[in-house]
Amino acid sequence: MARYWFLSNHATHALCMTDPPPTNIRQRIILLSMVMSFILYLDRICMGEIVKSASFNQDLHLTKEQIGTILGSFFFAYALLQVPAGWASDRFGARATMTLYIALWSLFTVLTGLTTGFASLLMARLLCGIAEAGAYPTAAAVIRKWVPVDGRARASGAISFGGRVGGTLAPFLTIWMIVSMGSWRASLWLDGFAGLVIAAIYWKVVRSNPQEHPQVNAAELELIGSPTVERRLSGREMGSALWRFALSRSLWCNAANQMLSNVGWVFLVTWLPTYLVEERGVGEVEGGRMVTYVLAFGMLGQVAGGYYCDWATRRFGLRWGRVLPMSSSMFLCAAAYVCCPYLGSTWAIVGCCAIVSFGTDMANPATWAFMTDVGGRGTAAAMGWGNMWGNFGASASARLVPWLLVKGGGDGRTLVFFTLAGAFVLAGLVVLPMDASRKLLADDPPAG
Repeated sequence: MARYWFLSNHATHALCMTDPPPTNIRQRIILLSMVMSFILYLDRICMGEIVKSASFNQDLHLTKEQIGTILGSFFFAYALLQVPAGWASDRFGARATMTLYIALWSLFTVLTGLTTGFASLLMARLLCGIAEAGAYPTAAAVIRKWVPVDGRARASGAISFGGRVGGTLAPFLTIWMIVSMGSWRASLWLDGFAGLVIAAIYWKVVRSNPQEHPQVNAAELELIGSPTVERRLSGREMGSALWRFALSRSLWCNAANQMLSNVGWVFLVTWLPTYLVEERGVGEVEGGRMVTYVLAFGMLGQVAGGYYCDWATRRFGLRWGRVLPMSSSMFLCAAAYVCCPYLGSTWAIVGCCAIVSFGTDMANPATWAFMTDVGGRGTAAAMGWGNMWGNFGASASARLVPWLLVKGGGDGRTLVFFTLAGAFVLAGLVVLPMDASRKLLADDPPAG
């Protein structure tokens, strides 16, 4: 029965008795989406380690303000292109657009390894952010087409799990590659080449709709829910969709949650490595290992969050089943950050940051599932809307931390941790009015 993990127990039981058995293309697509998510986060998070490496700082002599600008620039560009990239996926199909996105961000990762100063590095990271913008909105659209409602949170958690594996291994792998190859540039070239290979595999394996896949049989289509091939979202409809997004209380609440939670989470992948090295006296390799441990707890959070959300949805209904996992996870993160200023042990601080990582990621499957619930034919665009605001928060966080350290003076570190905790408290409160049962765009009509 494990092979039907993403599907309802009732449907699985009914179809296990059929002959021939259902094909398993949906599992392959979810697995490949996890691999896509892995390289996405590896390319995204590696810069947090690169900018503190001796190799980088001996090569490019940048100030902390410049480094903060570079780290934040990725998230700013990533945020701006979320909705257009999501609409492109709804308009042209997930297969073509995701393949293009993976190929482009991989090429720009290679380009990052060729930069020679602040301006060129800033431009390369902006381009990486632009190219990666459509990845998760497109993945959400794939989930909606290939996975029934009662399995979407777990499928979302699985894909996000792949990203957290990449993010978890990024600190260790990046430092290991830099030390082994003697250059921060070579690590980026290797990451970029791996992404190009994944882009080619994605084009071969994935189809935008289950009916279009030559290897999917009728039993698997029935297991998925006998989906129809829908009319794609046109440019004119996109204008109407944006208006509905702008008027939706639920979507604004979700956007605020993503923005505030990213303010708290992004510290882990941008400034925590530097904090451990410069403030706690940890070596570069040991610091990379500590950050790896922190992000590893996020992997557990993705899995736990998928089951938590699907259980809560069955127990409390669609509205509260999506809201409760988000809200409770945010309050857990806030409590962990509040403890950090009072801890003398570096490992205790790392433990609290691991709880933040776990809590943030435990909310992710519910966030993704909410978008597939309300988005309809515009799921990727709706996902892009929420991600856009979330990554504005990420961009602000990368620059907020050094500003708070200056403003706080001798208590700058305490001010940072309290500010991050406050962001999580607000994130837990703003989701309470959300209602996943009210769709923004209808699933129909199907294509003629």
